[in-house]
Amino acid sequence: MRYAIVIEAAGSNYSAYVPDLPGCIATGGTIEETEREICTAIEFHLKGLQADNLPVHTASSRVDYVEVAA
Repeated sequence: MRYAIVIEAAGSNYSAYVPDLPGCIATGGTIEETEREICTAIEFHLKGLQADNLPVHTASSRVDYVEVAA
């Protein structure tokens, strides 16, 4: 599956979350590390849902950028 992720600067590190998987978060010292950690977190989260016989929702979030006049 393919999930949208959001990575944000968090002071001296970065944090990430998955809009389609509430509670699925990760942190890292760099953007690259944070991407690796969120991938691991997604896999762990999905396995947990399956182990608990809970539904795995398909990805539905869409990511895009918009131009805004300042």
